[in-house]
Amino acid sequence: MSTFRRSRIRAAAAAAVTLALGCTALAALPATAGAAAAGGLVVQYRTSASGATADQSEPWLKVRNTGSTSVPLADVKVRYYFKGDSASAAYRFACSWAVKGCANITGTFGTLPNPTATADRYLEIAFTPGAGSLAPGADTGDMQLRFHRADWQTLRQSDDYSFGAERSTYADWSRVTARLGGVTAWGEAPGGDGPTDPTDPPTDPPADGPTLFDDFDYTGHADPRIAANGWSVRSNSGGPGVPGAVWAPEKVTFASRDGNSIMNLETSTAGTGASTVQTEILTKSVKFRNGTYAARVKFSDAPRSGPDGDHLVQTFFTINDLKAPMADDYAEYDFEYLPNGGWGEPSNILYTTSWETYRPDPWEAVNQHSEARVSYAGWHDLVVTIDGGAITYYVDGQLFGTHGAAYLPERPMSINFNQWLIDLAGRTSTTPRAYDQQVDYVLHVKDQVLTPAQVSALVSGYQAAGTTFRDTVPGV
Repeated sequence: MSTFRRSRIRAAAAAAVTLALGCTALAALPATAGAAAAGGLVVQYRTSASGATADQSEPWLKVRNTGSTSVPLADVKVRYYFKGDSASAAYRFACSWAVKGCANITGTFGTLPNPTATADRYLEIAFTPGAGSLAPGADTGDMQLRFHRADWQTLRQSDDYSFGAERSTYADWSRVTARLGGVTAWGEAPGGDGPTDPTDPPTDPPADGPTLFDDFDYTGHADPRIAANGWSVRSNSGGPGVPGAVWAPEKVTFASRDGNSIMNLETSTAGTGASTVQTEILTKSVKFRNGTYAARVKFSDAPRSGPDGDHLVQTFFTINDLKAPMADDYAEYDFEYLPNGGWGEPSNILYTTSWETYRPDPWEAVNQHSEARVSYAGWHDLVVTIDGGAITYYVDGQLFGTHGAAYLPERPMSINFNQWLIDLAGRTSTTPRAYDQQVDYVLHVKDQVLTPAQVSALVSGYQAAGTTFRDTVPGV
């Protein structure tokens, strides 16, 4: 965040992002054994949520090996196709129970390059090496899977390509596809959007490329591994935020939630600058430039304790230093969530902003931003990619904004998370209150543009392997 940012001049309006849905009617497809079993796999399906609408969709699946050789499940990917309830709707995957173990099953969402009337998204199921192999004639057993809208609004599934309301018991179902080693082995995708369609971005992450990954598996802010792994927990004074506020390392804490390590940034105030405590963690090395940046972050609309209403900023961003006012080699790329508004906004807003430069006094800014004026309380997958032509932001796998080449970085940057108060105008009470922002992981892959699905697959692989930290990004 820019140190002297007391107000924002937004230089460009966000373009609305919509998904064009195809209107071609789909002919009914047979759901019989052997419909497309060329690769020796068959997918069986049933649903335990048969209503036209539901709180969550429940595709229960089995994968059966009909060939004559053993099949490693890590080489198998299964897709369930559905129609998003809106262009902005985000979804969450969960595994209720599985014979192979839910820990060995991953679910990621993607969008189809050629949407149809009944499908513009898919849920892709993949397996970790821990799932083992399928012997000839064997199947995975039950995989009791489900997915729901991120906002827990009712979803409509009666218009979903892969949904079968009448399927109360397992049977072969060709509207769910399977591929083996990248080759279609079962099923018929909607409108020809098969798993090997060359226009369909791959979900397998690249095998190489310098990478930073941190699962934030630490004991506390003084854990020596934090510094050893290249992080600095901020303690020095200065902006951004309320004048007189302090940056408190001890308010950056770590905990295990459902077997996963989580970092928590706590910011608190009692309505004065002297009582305001803000938090930030950043990489000591300024060595990150083009490529993919990703983090899973939990934003909060309400304080953990005390009255609500403060003009809070919760962030994930990259940045380098401003060497002089309006210097053209400055760079900054932000996800900023304001749960109670601020900078002239009356309520919730999420900004993504790409900065070319600025001048603190008198204030002048050159940037481009995208925005969404809705609540983003809860966990979100944030991805920004920077290549030779554009900066592209994604939230929960969906395109949020694309910014032009004029805002590309000329110099490397650091990676940062912080939580701070713009001012004390949102809530003047002297009653103490505290806000939390949580972070699951951070990822950077140097010089490679990954899709959100590839990011998810790469992170799932690290977590399944028990990798808590990796940094192969060279210094500069």
